[in-house]
Amino acid sequence: MSYAYLFKYVIIGDTGVGKSCLLLQFTDDRFTTIHDLTIGVEFGSRMISIDNKKIKLQIWDTAGQESFRSITRSYYRGAAGALLVYDITRRETFNHLSSWLEDARQHSSSHMVFMLIGNKSDLEHRRAVKKEEGEAFAREHGMVFMETSAKTAANVKEAFFSTARIIYKKIQEGHLDLTTEGNGIKIGPSAVPCESTLRHGPMGSGDRSGCC
Repeated sequence: MSYAYLFKYVIIGDTGVGKSCLLLQFTDDRFTTIHDLTIGVEFGSRMISIDNKKIKLQIWDTAGQESFRSITRSYYRGAAGALLVYDITRRETFNHLSSWLEDARQHSSSHMVFMLIGNKSDLEHRRAVKKEEGEAFAREHGMVFMETSAKTAANVKEAFFSTARIIYKKIQEGHLDLTTEGNGIKIGPSAVPCESTLRHGPMGSGDRSGCC
């Protein structure tokens, strides 16, 4: 199927926060209670539409274990968006966000869009992290914030779509240089590039550190 743009995403966060379940819910509209730990990375994709333009989301679900951090880092390069996930029922997964965020920003393009996700909102009775804490962390670090449930599908589509809308807006405003390969965006076979979408960002800068 033809599309105007391809956006590369990475999903990051501690083991067991529901990264793979979020991906499965978004791409396949289903949830499973049995899911093996991700070894390295898993992959999924889905076509969405923004302003009547088809956009393909290429989503890489990364392993949360420390032993796979070096593999995970390689997927930051050339990603347009990152979904940083914690489990609202496990305080330690929230406490580790700063480490994940620092690591991602160190190894990614300066234009990467970050979405903070507090997953497992269906387990309100086991909540260990207040919603206001997630909102405050996101505000402090310039991220968008949502609480989701991979089990009930609450806000799952919205999280992926919201990230895509921000990236798309940056393209329309000319903040991204689409002639480079480091922004995690590819012009699709159905798109006809125009001067406005290909012009350079401030000072003509573009990250050339990786590929998408």
